[in-house]
Amino acid sequence: MAKKSNSAEKRHRKSEERRLRNKSAKSAVKTSVKKFTVLAQKKDLGADAALKEMIKKLDTAAGNGIIKKNAAARKKSRMQRYYNAMKSTQ
Repeated sequence: MAKKSNSAEKRHRKSEERRLRNKSAKSAVKTSVKKFTVLAQKKDLGADAALKEMIKKLDTAAGNGIIKKNAAARKKSRMQRYYNAMKSTQ
């Protein structure tokens, strides 16, 4: 087997680090979305704080290029509409 070049080895290392970092951030976004939806369905008072936390995680992920900015905006918009609909039925 031929030896990889030093630059190829470093590129592989760095891409693996980025992949794990991105995976962690995406997972955190999904967890915060799920936490918000569960609280909103229960009409819990903690849904407001969960919504703010979710928006913060989405903005951070979009700012770092982990998810696209339009995808983050679309998700925030849908969740805000969902929150407003749940709030109006109380």
